[in-house]
Amino acid sequence: MKFINYLEKITGVDIFGLTSFMIFFTFFVVMALWAWKADKNLIDKINRIPLDQ
Repeated sequence: MKFINYLEKITGVDIFGLTSFMIFFTFFVVMALWAWKADKNLIDKINRIPLDQ
């Protein structure tokens, strides 16, 4: 039996895919806006974290 047949038997399975996509998309947009508007000094400080040790 194919995997798609198992998914067809789950009630409301389309909501799980849509919800996970919306969570990912929202997180991506928020992080992109933060990176775009973040202070350049903060970005430089974060970039140097691995090299400070």
